Amino acid sequence: QVQLVESGGGLVQAGSSLRLSCAASGRTFSSYAVGWFRQAPGKEREFVARISGAWAGYNTYYADSVKGRFTISRDNAKNTVYLQMNSLKPEDTAVYYCAAGGAMTTRDVPYSKSYDYWGQGTQVTVSS
Repeated sequence: QVQLVESGGGLVQAGSSLRLSCAASGRTFSSYAVGWFRQAPGKEREFVARISGAWAGYNTYYADSVKGRFTISRDNAKNTVYLQMNSLKPEDTAVYYCAAGGAMTTRDVPYSKSYDYWGQGTQVTVSS
């Protein structure tokens, strides 16, 4: 069982940066892949980024919409995964969720069903 708690959201201007944190419980956290998803009002939840577990060398994977602007990382000693968001745009406004899952193929990375545990979300609002 893994419990996830997101933090770090807020209201910022376009072009600014934010760092989201996802704090996890559980002694085997390093074995889990952790992803970030987001959901804007009236839209479906969409994949943002993922970092794999130890079994896959902590490799990273990004949605095209955030590639080059967002960076996902993890500190297993702190049981925390981060999402550094730079050059924020108004279209990045959403509730951001972190999620943890086991082994998955690259094809399955962007899908919510690939993740077993979810946090409650943190709001990010980017003003123009």
